[in-house]
Amino acid sequence: MSLPEPLPIFDLIPDLKADFAAAGTVIVEAPPGAGKSTVLPLELLHESWLEGQKIVMLQPRRLAAKAVAARMSEVLGEKVGETVGYRVRFDTQVSSKTRIEVVTEGILTRILQNDPELSGVGLVIFDEFHERSLQADLSLALCREVQQVLREDLRLLIMSATLDGAALSRLLDDAPVRTSLGRSYPIEVRYLPRDLEGPLPALTAGVVSRALEEEAGDVLVFLPGSWEIQRTLALLSERHPQISLHALYGELPQAAQQAALLPDPAGRRKVVLATTIAETSLTIVGIRVVIDSGYTRIARFDPRSGLSRLETVRITLDAANQRAGRAGRLGPGVCYRMWSSNTQNQLLSSRLPEIQEADLAPLLLDLAQWGVKNPADLCWLTPPPQAALKQAKEVLENLGAVAEGNITPRGKALLKYPTHPRLAHLLLEAESVGLGALAADVAALLEERDPLTREAGSDVFLRVEALRHWRSRKSGGEGALKRIERLALQWRRLLKVPEENRMPRHEQVGLLLAWAYPERVAKLREGDHLRYRLAQGKGVKLKDHDPLQGEPWLAVAHLDSGTDEGRIHLASPLNIQDLTADFRTQDVLQWDSRTGTLVARREIRYLELVIESTRLQDIPEDQKVQVLCQALRSEGLHLLHWTEDTRQWQARVESLRLWRPEEEWPDVSDQGLLDTLESWLGGFLQGVRKREDFQKLDLPNILLGLLPWEKLQLLEDFAPKSLEVPSGFKIKVQYFADGSTPVLAVKLQEMFGLLDTPAVNAGRNRVLLHLLSPARRPVQVTQDLRSFWQNTYPEVRKELRIRYPKHPWPEDPWTATATRSVKRREH
Repeated sequence: MSLPEPLPIFDLIPDLKADFAAAGTVIVEAPPGAGKSTVLPLELLHESWLEGQKIVMLQPRRLAAKAVAARMSEVLGEKVGETVGYRVRFDTQVSSKTRIEVVTEGILTRILQNDPELSGVGLVIFDEFHERSLQADLSLALCREVQQVLREDLRLLIMSATLDGAALSRLLDDAPVRTSLGRSYPIEVRYLPRDLEGPLPALTAGVVSRALEEEAGDVLVFLPGSWEIQRTLALLSERHPQISLHALYGELPQAAQQAALLPDPAGRRKVVLATTIAETSLTIVGIRVVIDSGYTRIARFDPRSGLSRLETVRITLDAANQRAGRAGRLGPGVCYRMWSSNTQNQLLSSRLPEIQEADLAPLLLDLAQWGVKNPADLCWLTPPPQAALKQAKEVLENLGAVAEGNITPRGKALLKYPTHPRLAHLLLEAESVGLGALAADVAALLEERDPLTREAGSDVFLRVEALRHWRSRKSGGEGALKRIERLALQWRRLLKVPEENRMPRHEQVGLLLAWAYPERVAKLREGDHLRYRLAQGKGVKLKDHDPLQGEPWLAVAHLDSGTDEGRIHLASPLNIQDLTADFRTQDVLQWDSRTGTLVARREIRYLELVIESTRLQDIPEDQKVQVLCQALRSEGLHLLHWTEDTRQWQARVESLRLWRPEEEWPDVSDQGLLDTLESWLGGFLQGVRKREDFQKLDLPNILLGLLPWEKLQLLEDFAPKSLEVPSGFKIKVQYFADGSTPVLAVKLQEMFGLLDTPAVNAGRNRVLLHLLSPARRPVQVTQDLRSFWQNTYPEVRKELRIRYPKHPWPEDPWTATATRSVKRREH
């Protein structure tokens, strides 16, 4: 074996081997350039505990996986696929001699699903684990369960450049941590005096020109995505035609990626413009200068809407340090940061684990296949959020992939396709009806970047048309379309279908999209030509002047969640009748609070969208009662015709219920009545169909039915509606539903001759007297009439006999005759 030049990671190897002799899991911290990715697998390959077994090494990105496998093979003096091979999506280089397999994340999950015991695997290495990708977290959780339940001899090695190893160790049962300081030369970091404003490509091109003038050596530029890279390349090619310019991002052909990694064959100075892919273990020969735009592009998933949107955000501190480290691998270097030192102090320390902001549908399907109903049963470094799990469960149920937490035969079939469950469902359904070639094109278009400009509109059919036109004539737009065709070719091979370049029917594309995104079937809103309602209920809209405007039905593929309503990016017209198998008939009986009517109709629906609606004539009585009672609970008892007498009846009964609890008076409070609507009101609702009908109900007589005959008698005895006063008149008593003291409001003159305060409830509760002036204003409020006559009346008499001389004000109220009239005139 031809070992590479001495690297810092060699210092760890004796301790690392000793750790693995005693522990199942080991953590290695080492910065970029330490040699961990290429040295450690080779050094551990011949340990006794690994005899007859192989190493599976997880790399987050395809480019890095291939590069690491190639480098190890070069060290061994072999071709890739001999001792060291790789497995990435649609590309495998392994043989019967392979003992180290470098795989990407989805591949490791498939290996685990196909062989839960990991037969023949002695060590699983998780490289670049600080990126905390969703699949890495899932694979580690599954490997930990294998290690704890099935394979105590399985060893795990977790390698990271920036992650806190001590914290990770605590989560992994105090796994030993080994740290390499790496080999990094001094790096001079240069900040801008202030944050720049303007288009990022133009700003970046300016900083690159400055760096080319100020510093020697090749330059690595970090930008958020391919759009910014291509535009910056165009500007630099005009300004610096003598420089070797290269892009580096995942969608590029392998030859273009390799050219970016190697020195320029003609010896020219090189500038490489890359995405976050260059933060990984890739070695780019000759780099001495790094220019960091300070931005990255991430997909953030919104579980409330079930939608993801790409966002360009500031990088975190750990990513900034890792990018800067690229300048110091070969010698002293320089890092230009396109932000101010003040902004540097405000950067977040580290990125969020992907599991906290990703679409969890693929993860949940993998867990269902693993036999896990409750994700909390696994040991997670970061548990998946409940809201995102709920959304993922709904997606998988809509696809028919899971039922009651268990994977279905359809779900198992979806896992045969190495892609998101949505696109797997599209491919599976299309294969069954002979649309495999079209499905291959559509799936590739949805997975890759849009080959058309935003001005082309949102119609996916136009993309299919462009792809097939290019494929048949090889004309125009080769960069994007060639990339899409490479993926479409892989799908055709998997589906075993030939290339097809005839134009499909427009609605066939929409049908495929509906199979992938069933809840995103969209119906045009009445009276609008841009706004739609999705089958899951959310509102979305097309951009102004989009060619699809006015289409009655759309199948929507890509959109962002927006604030009030989502914005459609990719869609296609749909013949809704193509989805008849997914229609369901539903009888709808509900109260429309806006119109105040009972709505009864039979609807044919696709999820939440109404396809057809007819009036329902025969309404089951029990359902009708239930809906009307719910309307009352929602809008309130005021829908019924309440009079003052009815409210007083309610207050009288409620008072006795509180005063005499031993007699079990019924609860006729508003809440009590609402809670028991079906029992006391349900039988009287036959004729109610609109809000006005509630007012026609004979509420007083209906309420009387709540009291048995003997209670009706006691009600009159214990809580009479009125009391007779000395004047001979009956005065209404005011009762209160909370059992407060009843009030008797009566003119003072009508109470002459009465010594003590009247009482109700068989004498237990004295009323509160409101003694009124002739103008019916209270002159005294009391429950002690005797005391009033004795102590207060003389003062009241003195004041009021002048104001109301026509009314009697005798000196002795004890013996005076009670009256409602004024004094008789003396002749």
